[in-house]
Amino acid sequence: MKIGFIGLGNVGGKLSSSLLRNGMDLAVHDLDATLVAKFVAFGARDGGDPIQMMRDCDAVITCLPSPAASDAVMSQMLPEVCEGKIWMEMSTTDEAEVKRLGAKVIGAGGAAVDCPVSGGCHRADTGNIAIFAGCARDTFERVLPLLTIMGRRVLHTGDLGSASILKVITNYLATANLVSVAEALTVAKGADMDLGTAFEAIRISSGNSFVHETESQVILNGSRDISFTMDLVAKDIGLFQAVADRANVPLQLNPLLIDIFKDGIERFGPRELSPNIIKRLEEITDLDVTAPGFPAEMTDDEPEERGAEVIVRR
Repeated sequence: MKIGFIGLGNVGGKLSSSLLRNGMDLAVHDLDATLVAKFVAFGARDGGDPIQMMRDCDAVITCLPSPAASDAVMSQMLPEVCEGKIWMEMSTTDEAEVKRLGAKVIGAGGAAVDCPVSGGCHRADTGNIAIFAGCARDTFERVLPLLTIMGRRVLHTGDLGSASILKVITNYLATANLVSVAEALTVAKGADMDLGTAFEAIRISSGNSFVHETESQVILNGSRDISFTMDLVAKDIGLFQAVADRANVPLQLNPLLIDIFKDGIERFGPRELSPNIIKRLEEITDLDVTAPGFPAEMTDDEPEERGAEVIVRR
C-alpha cells in the first residue's frame, strides 16, 4: 500500500516517522520544504502536492493544525478521490467538519476515517500512542494494519466523527488536569512543602493522573516542554465547547478554562508552551515552582511494539 502523509509537525512528523521506520512506502508533504527534505533523506518520497498525493497513493493521512487547514487540503485532493482511495484525518478537528469532508470523500467513492491520537508527543515518537478511529467497520479493518504501526492501542469508536468527539473530550480532561496540577504545585510551594515530596505524594494518591505523572515533571524541571502550545490548547477546549453546545449541555468548568488560557495567551503569547500556564500563578505569588531531579523532556519507557485493537466491553 502506498501511503501519503500531509503535515510533518510535532505530531505528524513522529507518526510518519513510525511508518517510515517500519518500512512503509511513504510520500510526504508539508508547507515547510525543509521538513520534506528531512524525510526524503531518510527514505520517504516527496509527494509534490496534495493533488498528486491523492492521485498516487492508496491512503492519504492528514495531520494539520486546524479544521481550516484540513478543508484547504481536501479541496485540492477531492477531484482525485475515487473508489479504493482512503482519507485518514489524524488532526484534532471539529466533529461536524470531519463529517462534512468525509461525506464528500465517500460521495466520490472513497473511504474516510477520523483517527486522532492521544497520549503526548513522546508516545507518538515511539509508536506507542493511543489512536481513536471513527469510520465504518469494514473501513476500520482496512486501515487497522496502518494504525497499529503508528499506535499501541487502537479503538474503533463508531461512525465517522465519533473519534473527534472523544479526542476533544480527552483533551478537555487533560487541560483541566493541567490547570489543577499547576494550582496544586503552587500551593505546595507556597506552603513550604518540598516539591519532590509533593510530587510523590500526588503520584501515589487518589490525586494522581496521567498529566501529573508526565507534565508535572517538566513543570518542576522548569523546561515546561511537552511540544504543545497554548494556542493549541485553546483550539481543543474550544472544539470541546462546540460539541457541548451542539449537545445542549451547559458547562461550568470549560468556560473557565477557556478564560484561563485566553489570559495565558494574552500574557505570554500563543506559542508559549502549555504547561507554562503555571506562570500566571508564579508571577502573582512571586514563587518559583521548580525543583531539582526532574527531567527536561517527557520520554516513553515502553518498548516499541506492534499495536492492537482495544476491545470495548459490552
